[in-house]
Amino acid sequence: MMFKYLLSAFLVPLACSEQSLAAGKSAPLVVAHRGASHAAPENTLAAFKLAWEEGADAIEGDFFLTKDQKIVCTHDRTTQRLNKEKLKLDVAKSTLGELRALDVGSWKNEKWKGERMPTLAEVMETVPDGKKIYIEVKCGAEIVPFLKTAIEASGLEPAQIVIISFQKAVILNAKISMPNLKACWLCSFKREKKTGEMKPTEAEVMKSLNTVRADGLSCGDHSSLTAGFLRRVRAAGYETHCWTVDNPKRAKELVELGMHSITTNRPAVIREGLAPAEGP
Repeated sequence: MMFKYLLSAFLVPLACSEQSLAAGKSAPLVVAHRGASHAAPENTLAAFKLAWEEGADAIEGDFFLTKDQKIVCTHDRTTQRLNKEKLKLDVAKSTLGELRALDVGSWKNEKWKGERMPTLAEVMETVPDGKKIYIEVKCGAEIVPFLKTAIEASGLEPAQIVIISFQKAVILNAKISMPNLKACWLCSFKREKKTGEMKPTEAEVMKSLNTVRADGLSCGDHSSLTAGFLRRVRAAGYETHCWTVDNPKRAKELVELGMHSITTNRPAVIREGLAPAEGP
């Protein structure tokens, strides 16, 4: 009797895990990278709203803490690349007011003139029921207390929010402060010229995921993403996610590898490319 109980206790979660993986393989989340950023200026409300119109399951945005401790949505450490005025302001050393004075839409097209850097609160307000937001922290762990306050005030359900970052300290502090939220560690792979070895190694990736208490691994689309590697990551209890994929054919290949989500600049294109073929 005890043997049957133990066997059941082992098989039930295993079956659930396999079912979850099968579900992820057939229908990964389509995540809009900085919004629908192929068509609209990245990290603006226009891009996020367009992403929802294009059928995204989730949006992904980049966030910094400003000098006056506000959370603003922008990717770079300085403003030079994306503002029409070409002013080079250091985001972390600028106030929200100084940053909001900049036009971050016209660089893409004049029809986006007047788009401003949104706050995290404004971006979260666009998230419909049942949809998700991936919050990529671009600064350090000092943002976490302010992040927690903003998330609690947003009215979004915990299941709608995922914290992501390359910085291990951010993921660890986020999991300690907000254990009810998922957090995924972002990782880029590089091949060493002398040895040909991929860095970080699989062992290093596993150690990092465990150390920071991550719920998943999010990787740049790279040849290192083999079926075996990803399968072992999932077998260890972690989700697998991939960015940035704009080619439908490649997106389908990643679905076959069991990705839980695919981040793209072109959510409508990837959504259509992953749609099941209609019968005769």
